[in-house]
Amino acid sequence: MKHIARKRFGQHFLCDGGIIDAIVDGIAPRPGDAMVEIGPGLAALTQPLVERLGQLTVVELDRDLAKRLREHPQLRVIESDVLRVNFAEVANDLNAVGKLRIVGNLPYNISTPILFHLLQYVDVVADQHFMLQKEVIDRMVAQPATADYGRLSVMLQWRYAMEDFLFVPPESFDPPPRVDSAVVRMVPLATPPALDVKRLETVVQVAFSQRRKLLRHTLGHWLQEQGYGGHFDVQRRAEEVPVAEYVALTQQL
Repeated sequence: MKHIARKRFGQHFLCDGGIIDAIVDGIAPRPGDAMVEIGPGLAALTQPLVERLGQLTVVELDRDLAKRLREHPQLRVIESDVLRVNFAEVANDLNAVGKLRIVGNLPYNISTPILFHLLQYVDVVADQHFMLQKEVIDRMVAQPATADYGRLSVMLQWRYAMEDFLFVPPESFDPPPRVDSAVVRMVPLATPPALDVKRLETVVQVAFSQRRKLLRHTLGHWLQEQGYGGHFDVQRRAEEVPVAEYVALTQQL
């Protein structure tokens, strides 16, 4: 029986063989890798992945799809909302020799919350490969002083090296989304700066709260309230400040 894509889950199923091969080649799965796929759907990526891996753990919220996936002997199915999954426990359950490799075609409607959720578990992750809306990936990898550079850029770039490695057109899916997609590779930095993530989040949120204004109207006021005595140039807009400067400011605070 054909599965009908559910709008409330943001389901768009990948059906282009050439794109699937290119993604799997880009991920380069090896036998024994502790890999977790988020949102396997109709198993378009799952099948070629498990053929190379031998075993694969999948996280699927849709009850009907989870039931279908359980019939596959090489799959371990976690039927859950991915935002409720503790990936440290998953790594522990898998008795992984190496860290987790996480992949998936993320639902467009909650892709950013998923990225922030996974940031909590970055210490147990080797790499992440995700298909996302192209415009989201543009924001993730954006450089300072560009229109796409913002909160998402800073909050991910301080912790990951990222690259947009594959463009995916709408006709590669059924049903086709109204947007272009792409695949991003995210590799946690080996020696990340030591900082309070919540504090960085606050700094970045305040800075980008009115991105068209100079920082003295937003971050400048906030820094005064915090009793900050250092020097930080607030005669710039938020998008002009490199990631390293946001990190350094957070460390000083």
